[in-house]
Amino acid sequence: MSEKSDKAMELFKKGYNCSQSVLGVFCEELGLNFDTAMKISSSFGGGMGRMREVCGAVSGMFMAAGLAYSTPVNNKTEQYKIVQELAKRFKEKNGSIICRELLEGIETSTSPIPEERNENYYKKRPCIDLVCSSVELLEEYMKEVKVKIIN
Repeated sequence: MSEKSDKAMELFKKGYNCSQSVLGVFCEELGLNFDTAMKISSSFGGGMGRMREVCGAVSGMFMAAGLAYSTPVNNKTEQYKIVQELAKRFKEKNGSIICRELLEGIETSTSPIPEERNENYYKKRPCIDLVCSSVELLEEYMKEVKVKIIN
C-alpha cells in the first residue's frame, strides 16, 4: 500500500464516499482545494448517487486523471485514451468497473439513504479495497507516463 492509498482509506473510514476518498488524496498536487474536491465528487459515490453504475472509486480516479492530464485546449481523444487505459487496468485487477457487479452477492440498495458505516459494513464490502486499488492504479500510471501534472 502507498501513502496515498492509506490516506484514501482514512478518508473512507471518516465517512467520505468512494469517489471523494480517491479524488481527495490527489487534489492538493493537482491544484484543487480539498473542500471543492469533496463537493465535486460527492454525487459519484455508490456508483453515481447509489444507483450502482460506474464505481465511485473509478469515477474519482477519472476525475483526478482529468485534472492531471487535461489541457484547456480540447484534447478529448488523449483524455479518453487515458480513461480507457485506467478502466482496463481496473477491470483486470477487480473484474469490472460497475458498482453492482463489484458488489455482486452483497445485499445492496439504490435508496438515496447511505448505509451506516460500522464494523459489519467494512467486513462485507470491498469498497475500501476498491478505493485503494484506484489510487494505486493512478499512481502507477502517473509514474509510467511521466507526464508533468498540469496545474
